[in-house]
Amino acid sequence: MGEGGPLRRLIRVQAQDFDPAAQAAALTAGRADIGALVTFLGLCRNEAGRLKALEIELYGAMAEKELARVADEAASRWPLCGLVIVHRHGLIEAGARIVFVATASVHRAAAFAAADFLMDYLKTRAPFWKRAHLSDGTAGPWVEPREEDERAAARWRAGEA
Repeated sequence: MGEGGPLRRLIRVQAQDFDPAAQAAALTAGRADIGALVTFLGLCRNEAGRLKALEIELYGAMAEKELARVADEAASRWPLCGLVIVHRHGLIEAGARIVFVATASVHRAAAFAAADFLMDYLKTRAPFWKRAHLSDGTAGPWVEPREEDERAAARWRAGEA
């Protein structure tokens, strides 16, 4: 629970697009105790024209349960007033929104740290499988977490941050 009120939490896995501003507004509506809101919006990049789309597969019930678990972990580590995780699945065209994370707290340090933690988790441990669809019409390989993403996430397991 945050310092000023109950934890407001929204976790959604969906195929359809979403409105980041509406998500942030819903998180902070009527909350005068929130002093910091940190947001992250992840987009599907075209990899210098090589990538047409990214296919994201998941097992819905398992993914939502796991995202709820990591949201609980973030809320236990930092004094949050609220958090949002929205992650899309399906075929996502280059330039489209994939993920939105927002964290709210009384102070900015907790909001920044929690958002960073959640994104590191989503990049490396979330139960999503990603496959590249290339501009030449072929399906590329399944995407593995990058080494730098793994290093970033390791600091949370090691208790560095």
